[in-house]
Amino acid sequence: MSTKTFMRYPIRQVAFYVPDAREAARQHAEAFGSGPYFVMEHIPMSLARYRGKPGVFDHTSAYGQWGDVMIEMVQVHSSEPSVFSDLYPDGGPGFHHIALIVDDLPTAMKEFEAAGFSEGFYGEVQPGAGFAMMDATKQFGHFVELYEPSLPLLSVYHRVKSASVNFDGTDPVRDFSLV
Repeated sequence: MSTKTFMRYPIRQVAFYVPDAREAARQHAEAFGSGPYFVMEHIPMSLARYRGKPGVFDHTSAYGQWGDVMIEMVQVHSSEPSVFSDLYPDGGPGFHHIALIVDDLPTAMKEFEAAGFSEGFYGEVQPGAGFAMMDATKQFGHFVELYEPSLPLLSVYHRVKSASVNFDGTDPVRDFSLV
């Protein structure tokens, strides 16, 4: 399969692995005018699979908007192997992945695998929205995250983008939860 097939999925998010999601969000907002950032602490996972085996993914993420692209700052709280420690064994910080919203997650995962990008991680966030991190590190130096356009996911994207429309830098880091 040609990677040109993937052109139908625009980049929706750029994510960074950071030691402190709140501080990284604050710094990015200050330096680039992005935001505001919405922080979800210890995002609950109903399923975590790392390299095909049961895994752990205890993380906090800060989501903000920078023009047409969402920025995510990911802080990992657990010491178990992960797609983040794969790329940054010394703890980062650094660019980690781009995210694409795909029509059908299992089909897109098979397409990516056929193109040489193996599954590094698969997880489900409560209330059950699944996502995959496909390993493109050998080819491009980063992972590619795949999501289906579920209502909870699209709601987060909409909330973050809407808040950015008249963002003036005030209160750049805000709390957020899925419940």
